[in-house]
Amino acid sequence: MNIRKLLVSAIAVGALASTTLLQAQEQKKGKGGGGRGGMGSPEQMVQRLDEAVQLTAEQKTKITAIYAKSREKMQALPEDQRMEKGREIMASIRTEVRAVLTAEQQKKFDEMTPGRGQGGQGKKKNQ
Repeated sequence: MNIRKLLVSAIAVGALASTTLLQAQEQKKGKGGGGRGGMGSPEQMVQRLDEAVQLTAEQKTKITAIYAKSREKMQALPEDQRMEKGREIMASIRTEVRAVLTAEQQKKFDEMTPGRGQGGQGKKKNQ
């Protein structure tokens, strides 16, 4: 009887560990929808932007390409450079996306991320 309980417990622990491992691998491959601090897929990002600024079909196509190109750049970076270079890429994305938007859409876009202006890093807090 004790062996049976031990075996059931071992199987349960193994199943839990393998599920956790599979979820971690999927997030690393980019299937998790962005995760904590992630950007999500280019289509998801365009959808969020479209909800805020009402993009035209042509704008959606152009902005999807901008996000896809930037995502490839980010994924090509070595892990230790992603924070530093990632900020530069994000600033570049903002600049490129703003160039596709109308003046009215740019105002709404800027309101989505207050304090960042045209691709800036936002306001730094005094420490």
